[in-house]
Amino acid sequence: MPTSGGPESPPGPSDRGGAGARRVEVDWWAAAPDVEAEPPAAGPGSTQPNPTAEPPEPPGRGRTADRDQDGADPDPAPAPQAPRTATRVDIPTLPPAPVGFVGSGPPTYDAEPTALPPADPDELDDLVADTVLDGARYGACTLRAVSVRGDSARFRGEPRRDSLLTARFGTGEQALILVAMATGARATPGAHRAAAEACHWIGRAVGRSHARLAQDISAARRGDLKSGLHRLTDRSLGKLRASAVEQGIDPEEYAATLRCLLLPADPDCRIRVFFGVGAGGLFRLRDGEWHDIEPRLTDVTGEPVVGFGSLPTETPEGDRLTMDLGIPTPPSPYEPAPEPPREPFRFRASVARPGDTLLMCTGGFADPLRGEPELCEYLTGRWSGPPPGLAAFLADSQVRVKGYADDRTAAAVWEA
Repeated sequence: MPTSGGPESPPGPSDRGGAGARRVEVDWWAAAPDVEAEPPAAGPGSTQPNPTAEPPEPPGRGRTADRDQDGADPDPAPAPQAPRTATRVDIPTLPPAPVGFVGSGPPTYDAEPTALPPADPDELDDLVADTVLDGARYGACTLRAVSVRGDSARFRGEPRRDSLLTARFGTGEQALILVAMATGARATPGAHRAAAEACHWIGRAVGRSHARLAQDISAARRGDLKSGLHRLTDRSLGKLRASAVEQGIDPEEYAATLRCLLLPADPDCRIRVFFGVGAGGLFRLRDGEWHDIEPRLTDVTGEPVVGFGSLPTETPEGDRLTMDLGIPTPPSPYEPAPEPPREPFRFRASVARPGDTLLMCTGGFADPLRGEPELCEYLTGRWSGPPPGLAAFLADSQVRVKGYADDRTAAAVWEA
């Protein structure tokens, strides 16, 4: 199970290679019984382009000038060493073999899609693919992103409620990469449309402000980033609610969680920025251990402020206020109904280290990661090394766990 992350620390020194690593490689090849050593290449002072080895002299015909008076060779050749058995130090560590599921047993649903969602011949643009896969490499990081329909939706023929957007704004080292993912409300007919629209609105907002955002990230202006991204997120979700009203849909039914990751293309900048609204997961794999670094929602403390919290018991002049008897006030026909409480804004800016793997995902992948230790252990072995290819990343993200059948959307970043 991922452990909670602590305060960010500066990047540490990289692992050291050198003579030890070369010695291990030489021992590994020496231990291989069927590998024949190649003749050494010509050095810088050699005058022959392709020197050939001289044939060995037959026994009994050696040079007599090199022997002493007793007929013994002053420099006898060393006895050949018997090949030794290769140890775990010599053998390179390989990731575990791919598996289909982890946990107590296989899930109830089939591992592959069963039924397609229904289609409207006049609304074919509304169709959603079962799986979306993407990837890129910029600066010091390699990105892999995937969105997969859950086992339950595959069996029932329902569309994928998760939506994924990957986009690059700008060019060169000033470019900014956005990864956005959203999940529509459960058991609502337009959930997939709401998720796609949420990604669309935040993508447009970030794209129009990408130059300023890239500058703030490079300069580590955390306060400006948090306030600016908060405004962009509120504006995007506000447009989603306005779209629901235009369609005659309850805004609570046409809603979506939204989680985003900003990656600068500058190789000298290792700041990674997460922001969003709603449940999900943010994890970091460092030194073979998972850390749950999802921003925590702390309780609000302090004195009451205007428009928030409880009212004071008396006025500044000392006049006592009327006691609240708990009788609800009837709604006024001249004022709009109050909006339901909104999800709090989440934000985290962290400094990556070489060898880190950062994972942002929706609840469909975060829940089994937190609930099944075997999944964490398996992904630790698979993702601790170099970044996998797209097909391997897709297979890893689809490792099933019994009791978890929702859509899965995940984006992982490997730091070089």
